[in-house]
Order: sequence, then C-alpha cells, then structure tokens
Amino acid sequence: MRLWSDSFTDGGLIPAECAFAAIDPVKHARLSTNRNPHFAWDDVPSGTQSLILFCYDIDAPTVGTNVNKEGLFVPEELPRADFYHWTLVDIPVAMRSIAEGKFSELVTPHGKPGPLVPFTIKNGTEHQLRQGVNDYTSWFASDPDMAGEYYGYDGPCPPWNDLRVHTYLFCVYALDVPRLALEGRFTGPEARLAIRGHILDEAQMYGVYSLNPDLAATLVP
Repeated sequence: MRLWSDSFTDGGLIPAECAFAAIDPVKHARLSTNRNPHFAWDDVPSGTQSLILFCYDIDAPTVGTNVNKEGLFVPEELPRADFYHWTLVDIPVAMRSIAEGKFSELVTPHGKPGPLVPFTIKNGTEHQLRQGVNDYTSWFASDPDMAGEYYGYDGPCPPWNDLRVHTYLFCVYALDVPRLALEGRFTGPEARLAIRGHILDEAQMYGVYSLNPDLAATLVP
C-alpha cells in the first residue's frame, strides 16, 4: 500500500492549519484552525473489506510537571509515550482519500461528537464511519472550560517549552473485516488491539511539529 498527503510531505512539517495550536509570540501558543490533513492511499490489496486510519504523537511527555511552565523546559531526554490524535475506522474500500478539513475544522471545546460520523463517497453512497476518542479526552479532564469526550481528529499541540521536536505517525491498515469488532466508545489503543489478526497490508508516513520557536525555525516543510 501507499499513503500520501497534499497537506505536508512525508517527514516534513505539519502546517499550523492542521494543528490544534500554533505559535503565538506573546502567549506562546494560540488555538489554530485544527483541520484534519488531506490523505490518499492506493495499492489496496485484494480481499480488503475495510480500512482504518490512526494518527498519534510518539513524543508525548510521560511527566507533566514542567509542561508549559514559564522558566522551565521539558527535557529532551524525558521518557515519552504515544498520544492518539485520531482513530477513524470502518473506512470503505471504495473510499481512497480524505479531503483536508473534512472531519475537523477549528477547535471544539468539550470535544466533537461521535463515534458515528456520516460520510458520502464520491459515487454518492452514504456510509457510516466511526471515530474513536482521542487523548485530549484525558488531557482536558480536569479543565472545566475544555473537559469532554474528544472524538475524531484534533491536531498537534506539543508543549511550547519542549526541547524535543514531536513526531506524528499516520498509519492506514487494510483489514479483512467490513466492521471493526468494537462497540460504543473506544480509544486508539483499543482499536489497535481489535485489528490484530485482520491486517492484510499497511502504509504509513510521518510529520513533525513544535511550538517551541527555536525548534520550529529549524523544521522544513
């Protein structure tokens, strides 16, 4: 399989338009337009009955003590973990691309609804896709202005004082089942467990992003 994006190049800088937050010279960071990137794929293997798309940050800090604190930094050597930004399941085989902004436009306080999301394929067929909750659900759990169930895509928002550039993996899998065996609310890790034994092929690409101005200046689109 092959996966690509018109929004950014493989290994390149994810545009601020596709991020949850952008650099602000006064406040460090501000909410951005939060548009999901464009994606397209081909060379889907015979026998594929559905596809699934993941987006996750592999550089999320495991300790939040210094995160976004004036006069402090998140050290580069701090242990990191995955932070899921998007899980889109039950993608029909006839669907071969996702337009930028199709599933997300602007930040939605308390989160976008889900898991069901209606979608019309180019041939006019209506299809019900499902989206998992992303990890902003737990990140904002104690913030009364933002707390809620964050379904679907919400883009990068690494700590503005992090000394490590964050890498975001985008992975698409061809599956031998038409519907993933998950019901109701589900997370990215739960979906990854559910696809075990059903993967026919896969493709991935990655992008990078930083809200640290010094690091961001070194990144190539």
